[in-house]
Amino acid sequence: MEIHIRTAGVEDLTHILHHRRAMFEEMGFLDKAVLADVDALSEEYFREALKKDTYKGWLAEHAKGQVVGGGGIVVADWPGYPGEHHAKRVWILNMYTEPAARRSGVAKRLLETMLNWCRINKFASVSLHASSAGRPLYESMGFGQTNEMVLKL
Repeated sequence: MEIHIRTAGVEDLTHILHHRRAMFEEMGFLDKAVLADVDALSEEYFREALKKDTYKGWLAEHAKGQVVGGGGIVVADWPGYPGEHHAKRVWILNMYTEPAARRSGVAKRLLETMLNWCRINKFASVSLHASSAGRPLYESMGFGQTNEMVLKL
């Protein structure tokens, strides 16, 4: 499958929001009211973050221009920590490949593009939260477990 990776902008908000909702649905979040809240908050976030450049998005397109996947990086202000060269931290999120395009290298190409952006911008590390479907790809690219913990409030 011939794939072209391009930068996403505010004009691509529909694709970004579709990917985010589909990702959560595939992870088992099916409550329509909860998903509607996610949609509303995500639209507010991505619209502003794309304008402010605190979210860097990429879309994978089939040769005919059809969007078949996407993902992005949150760039957040963060205090300095050992090994980092920025007062910022980066997280990969919103990785999604349309079912018909899976197992064709789309997610790997997107991930390589994002990792390359992080390297060019001299970030020392990048984090992400992996679904069970994405974990094998991330592990194959060198991602490992960390000591992060969470408390549901």
